Amino acid sequence: MSREIIINSTVNECRVAVLENGSTAEIFIERAHSKNVAGNIYKGRVVKVLPGIQSAFVDIGLSKAAFLPVADIYVENGDKVAFFEKSVDGTIEFDDLEAERRVQEFPPIQDLLREGQEIIVQVAKEAIGQKGARLTTHITVPGRYIVLMPGYEHVGVSRKIEQDEERERLRQILKDTKPKGMGLIARTVSADRSYEEIKSDFEYLLRLWTKIQERMTRSGAPALVYEDHDLIFRILRDVVNEKVSRIIIDNKADYLKMKTFLREYMPDLHVEVALYEHELPVFDHYNIEIEINRILDKKVWLKSGGYIVIDQAEALTVIDVNTGRFVGKRNFEETILKTNLEAAKEIAWQLRLRNIGGIIIVDFIDMSRDENKEKVLVSLEGELKGDRAKCSVVNISPLGLVEVTRKRVQESLTRTLSEPCPYCEGRGIVKSKLTVCYDILREIRRIAPYFKNKRILVEAHPDVVDLILNDEKESLDEIELMMSVTIEVNPSEDFHIEHYDVVPVSKE
Repeated sequence: MSREIIINSTVNECRVAVLENGSTAEIFIERAHSKNVAGNIYKGRVVKVLPGIQSAFVDIGLSKAAFLPVADIYVENGDKVAFFEKSVDGTIEFDDLEAERRVQEFPPIQDLLREGQEIIVQVAKEAIGQKGARLTTHITVPGRYIVLMPGYEHVGVSRKIEQDEERERLRQILKDTKPKGMGLIARTVSADRSYEEIKSDFEYLLRLWTKIQERMTRSGAPALVYEDHDLIFRILRDVVNEKVSRIIIDNKADYLKMKTFLREYMPDLHVEVALYEHELPVFDHYNIEIEINRILDKKVWLKSGGYIVIDQAEALTVIDVNTGRFVGKRNFEETILKTNLEAAKEIAWQLRLRNIGGIIIVDFIDMSRDENKEKVLVSLEGELKGDRAKCSVVNISPLGLVEVTRKRVQESLTRTLSEPCPYCEGRGIVKSKLTVCYDILREIRRIAPYFKNKRILVEAHPDVVDLILNDEKESLDEIELMMSVTIEVNPSEDFHIEHYDVVPVSKE
């Protein structure tokens, strides 16, 4: 599989697209006024301890206090260490799986923290929706090949490295490398790397951790003590590997920085880095701009003529599969199976492309044969294996529903690129013209008895006014006769379709 990385970098915004076989697979966006904070380490101050939900709120200098659950508070007893929210290649492996099962055994949060206390924390998840950033005190510092975990003795290897011999080799290298009080995890890209390369990465992380500790000592809370790399260098560290054949960037200053970074920190990575210098914008040249605009569409068409509909709520995402224009060739069950298989591939692609995380409910078209359900489930699981984020799939239900979970650290691209519609206030719908028309008539009937022999002035959107005067003229005449009022209806181009004014005035 051929992979290319296209980078559009300006003063205000950096956008990165990962192309797989010429198609856009992932898009990353970072803006100057809302930079990524996941991975940053802060010296914070506890502002509220809430025993009722076993959590605390911590001021780390952001606009909103961040959230720290008791499960993410470091304690000396290693048996009570929860699994990390901060992922390494989507997952962190524990040798002792029982440690994950004992997450309920934490001491009460009021015994661990007090209001006003200064504490070192790391952002595990960006602020999403109305929720503030989620914190952890389990500090991890990622490098190219390994992740440093100060304060731990754990040694682990990414589960995405499947060969037993390679896993054992890496585990032994980490055991030989790590000092006491430092945990290490080998990342996926460490596969087949030499002892010297991994040792060099460890030494770099050790120097970095020493600098972080110095800032911790000097700084008063709240303060940023370590800021993760900007988007371009996070991509070089986390995404670029031997499968990437070329990186194309349109900013000369960033191009030169990238060349220097690759030469000094990743000399063994043989990847072409090219400066894009044509007049046509680089994202237009590679048809990425079209894909970004499509991300905002709820409906995604399949090649067969079927389609999927993606609805994002704050807590979960629902994806509905439909046959659409596809009528098949042989029988109904085969048509459904083909649509579902095609949808499974597209759903996995869209989850990566749109960076949708959390709980995803997929409503596949109902299938009667168990073997067909299994085929769809296996297909979806297989497609999700290529995702860098950790994904899990729950068996298909009798109603054709499949529950998927995908690691969520940041807002989805849809939320990044959009905001609630000021017209419908985020509902996605507005009242119909007829509904507004009847609302106005009810309001007139409500106030008319108190203003007999007066004029009632109505102002509304022109389309609503047309409906009142053309289709509901008899209703107006009836109200005027029964209530002894005069009704004047005027259009206003500035009015929202749902907005109207019904105001009594004296007769002239």
